[in-house]
Order: sequence, then structure tokens, then C-alpha cells
Amino acid sequence: MLEHVHNHITKELEQNTKTDIIFILTSIALNLITLGINSGLVEKSRTESSTLAVMFVFVTLIILVNIVVIIGLIKGKQTRIKLVNGLLTMYRDQNVSKYYDESLLGNYNVRYNLFILVVVCTGVIATIVPFILR
Repeated sequence: MLEHVHNHITKELEQNTKTDIIFILTSIALNLITLGINSGLVEKSRTESSTLAVMFVFVTLIILVNIVVIIGLIKGKQTRIKLVNGLLTMYRDQNVSKYYDESLLGNYNVRYNLFILVVVCTGVIATIVPFILR
């Protein structure tokens, strides 16, 4: 039964990683695509108010998607910590905890914070640059 629980936890960790990757790539792709679209609309937005409105719609989309991604990454971080703590408890109970360095939890924490920073930075750039060009 213990092996079954271990396999379940490791599969959950794998799924958590895949979900995080999807969140990050979606956010970065959307931010960069929107940066390109809004930058392309800059010239028209100087004379057409409807084009400026479209730019603001894209900015709203960037903000909403990035908020969802950040919340998803925070939840992913919390889930990973809980799952790894479960594994660590199991390893301690089986006297094999020496094979898993607990400092990895801190590394995961830093990694998630860096992912969130990348999402925020690309979102800010995608939002601000077109309006600077305007």
C-alpha cells in the first residue's frame, strides 16, 4: 500500500509540473503576442479612438490572464510543498529520508517566485511598451 501512495504522490507532482508549464507558457505567449498586436496598432491609435479601445481590451486581457496564472502558480507552489512534505514524512517513517535533501523545498520556492516574476515582467512590458510608443 505504501508503494501505491508513493506512486500516487509522484504522479501528482508530475501533473503539478505539467500544469505549471502550461500556465507559464500560456502567459508568456499571450504577453508577447499582445505586445506585438498593440505595438502594431500604435500608429492607428493616434487617429482612431476605436483602435485605442482595442488596445485597452488587450491590456485588460493581459491583466486578467496574468492574475489567473499567478494564482495558479501560487496554488501549484502550495500543492508541491504539501506533496513533497508528504513524501518526506513517508521517507522518515521508512528511514530513507537521508536520500532526499529537504533544502529542495527552498529551491522550489525560489523557482516558483522566479516564474511569477517572469510572468509579471512580461505582462508589464506587454502593457506599457505600446503606450510608450504611442
